[in-house]
Amino acid sequence: MAGLIKREDIDAVREATRIDEVVSDHVTLRPAGIDSMKGLCPFHDERTPSFHVRPQMGLWHCFGCGEGGDVISFVQNINHISFTEAVEYLAAKAGITLHYEDGASGPSREETSMRSRILDANRVAEEFFVSQLSTKQARVGRNFLASRGFGPEVAAHFGVGYAPASWDELLRVLRSNGFTEAQIQASGLASQGSRGLYDRFRGRLIWPIRDLTGATVGFGARRLGDDDKGPKYLNTPETAVYKKSQVLYGIDLAKKQIAASRKLVVVEGYTDVMAAHLAGVEQAVATCGTAFGSEHVRIARRLIGDSADPAAGVILSSGKARGGEVVFTFDGDAAGQKAALRAFRDDQNFASQTFVAVEPNGLDPCDLRMAKGDQAVRALVESREPLFAFVIRSVLASLDLNTAEGRVAGLRAAAPVVSQIKDRALRREYARELSGWLGMDSAEVMQAVRHSSSYRPANRPGVQMAGAGRPAAPPAVPPADPVTRLERQCLEVVLQRPADAIGAGFDQLDGEAFLAPSHKAIHDAIRAAGGLAAFAKASSLTPPSDEAGQRAAQTKWLESVLEEGGEFIAPLVRQLAVTPLAQDDPGRMRSYVQGIVKALVGMSLTRSAGVLRSQLGRLKPNDPSYSEVFSQLMEIEKKKRALRS
Repeated sequence: MAGLIKREDIDAVREATRIDEVVSDHVTLRPAGIDSMKGLCPFHDERTPSFHVRPQMGLWHCFGCGEGGDVISFVQNINHISFTEAVEYLAAKAGITLHYEDGASGPSREETSMRSRILDANRVAEEFFVSQLSTKQARVGRNFLASRGFGPEVAAHFGVGYAPASWDELLRVLRSNGFTEAQIQASGLASQGSRGLYDRFRGRLIWPIRDLTGATVGFGARRLGDDDKGPKYLNTPETAVYKKSQVLYGIDLAKKQIAASRKLVVVEGYTDVMAAHLAGVEQAVATCGTAFGSEHVRIARRLIGDSADPAAGVILSSGKARGGEVVFTFDGDAAGQKAALRAFRDDQNFASQTFVAVEPNGLDPCDLRMAKGDQAVRALVESREPLFAFVIRSVLASLDLNTAEGRVAGLRAAAPVVSQIKDRALRREYARELSGWLGMDSAEVMQAVRHSSSYRPANRPGVQMAGAGRPAAPPAVPPADPVTRLERQCLEVVLQRPADAIGAGFDQLDGEAFLAPSHKAIHDAIRAAGGLAAFAKASSLTPPSDEAGQRAAQTKWLESVLEEGGEFIAPLVRQLAVTPLAQDDPGRMRSYVQGIVKALVGMSLTRSAGVLRSQLGRLKPNDPSYSEVFSQLMEIEKKKRALRS
């Protein structure tokens, strides 16, 4: 088995990889100051962005869950792979050849991780399926696509292919590419029968299902003939890379538009995604054989940059919604209404408002485009209505509200639905809306909502609800001790802006300058790494105009600080290295950094002067030590005057 990757190669991978580009495949990042970006954390569920990235430092940190690290650790955590696999993944993207301590050039084919081999198998299979779409046997598949308005160019854009009606044609291709039986079976591309493995997909149109990075993690296959007794749609089974509750078809093509418009449109099938994109609704995605669930919610939040704005989702006079929005398109039948009810329950997890768009004649986006054109698809999405209103109206739709019995039945059916709305203000407003739809007294409807069997007070003991059903922020933590706060700010600017901190006296600070134990430990690590003098020496080897070289010098200096500090304080060092600074004006940054460092240096000098004055007070003028202590005091006073000037 291959040994450890050589340190210089790991450093080369870090230097060649922009962390903001890697993170942006999973999180919508927005500017948050000089060399700082932020977004919603991909590792825990949150509504207010607390995930920060420092491109120049090559670091990330989440102030919500406390996770942090460099680009390698991010790839490890996001893909659930080992350190070695993460380095190999990034090296492959950067075109860097890795070398190992035992002299090998990399792991052998059999030593490659199963996850990587599954992705490789999917890539080979996708190429095979695409090549088969132009064959004579695939005419039925091409006819199917053409009947829905999809020509060869569209099929190529979405990677649509065809699986021949053979038991082992794909198997032979995979075996010829060096994949083992175990790897093929683990990929889900083949099934196990009494006589061995056989192709899972046969005689079907194939859609590749990709993750946010564009890697193909699975496939969806549609039946084309009545002789196929299998299900209408057959997907890849659960594998190490394919989890149906965590993937959205079309997300790789839609992610940029979703992030730019802060809108995600959920349709019901692969052809609906294709039709929506061709019609100009490029934010469209679809689930893969499962309901839109909590894992999908997390993906949506990260991409639309969902926030804690209590007004998020409110439709403005321009027709656009404030903040992010998620639009579900459902068929107008009972199944569509059932899907809307499921989404209603999940909607409580969204900070942005969720909407529903239903075509009156029950047409899905693909059929609608064929019948009425692209404009009709765009109009369908724009006709969205709040999910709460849609669900309540759906509950009432089957009742005759012209009769007293129907109105009472409507109240009994709709009151529990209204009571589930966690935002108290919104719940009251929909109770008033319900009274209007029923033609009943609003006080009577409100009472029914309060006493609904499914009603649970949102304001439980100890939990104050704020905004769209979200718990209010906990009481503000009292500000830290000013001295401790200044120590922290000083370490932040030195770790993030070492070039600007040079000359402010940081290296003259002794071990007693920091009172907080954790701050003292970080200061000790900086001193052990050579202080700012070491950074100045390293950066002087590169012209100031060479931004990449200067960034590499800063990264290496920070790595030496982390190495000297050890794993115990590394998390805090990384956190301080990405914490947003109070100053974000480039023209004032150096002055700000110098001011922070000089303030702490001045405080340290004042502390030392106080100690010396105390000593002088205990000494007699004729004591031999008096002159020495007095000289030290005068030197400190001189430094203080120089600092003030």
